[in-house]
Amino acid sequence: MSYFTQLDTAMRQRGLLFPLDVLLVGATGSGKSSTINALAKAPVADVGSGVDPHTQQISGYAMSDSLRFHDSAGLGDGKAADQRHRLAIQRSLEETCTSTQGGGEYGFIDMVVVILEGGIRDLGTSVTLLETAVLPYIAPERVAVMINQADMAMKGRHWDRITHSPDHTLADFLSQKAASVQARIAESTGLSIARPVCYSAEYHYNLEAVMAHVLAHLPRHRRRVQSQSA
Repeated sequence: MSYFTQLDTAMRQRGLLFPLDVLLVGATGSGKSSTINALAKAPVADVGSGVDPHTQQISGYAMSDSLRFHDSAGLGDGKAADQRHRLAIQRSLEETCTSTQGGGEYGFIDMVVVILEGGIRDLGTSVTLLETAVLPYIAPERVAVMINQADMAMKGRHWDRITHSPDHTLADFLSQKAASVQARIAESTGLSIARPVCYSAEYHYNLEAVMAHVLAHLPRHRRRVQSQSA
């Protein structure tokens, strides 16, 4: 059974609205657009290859009838730009929709996925993003964290270019990095998260774990909008 089929079944059992709307956030260069393309198995989202960020606003991409990802602009491009991007993320999390089945107003975004760069040790930008633009507007159980660019975690060393996977040394390093990120976020934000999944969108490594992580964080009920978080 495919992950999309499992997602569809679980959403119907829980009475969730279709599709599941997931907002991807992270620093510029973390690979949000690349992640969307890798999961879609097609170039549906523009990917920047230079120093300038490619995503400047929030755009939606349907993965299936039950799943839609929303790509947001990355942070880390200067104070003025970061402030604009935070406001865009905030507005997205405050956006509502009305159910055609029984009425009722609910949050348009169902959950948030924070994507970190595997080769970056400084989590300051991502932690600030969580504290200022995400957690004040959505419940922490609706937030998942993942680590992209597993191939660059040790600056490209110990990555098997033939199998497109880490060797034992890099695999151990990635496991330690995931545990470190988990502890750092808990210490900085008070958010107790599941251990992040490490993957590589560029090499399509561990993408099944990415979808499994989304399934594991599937909300158990519709997101009712309150004054701050829901």
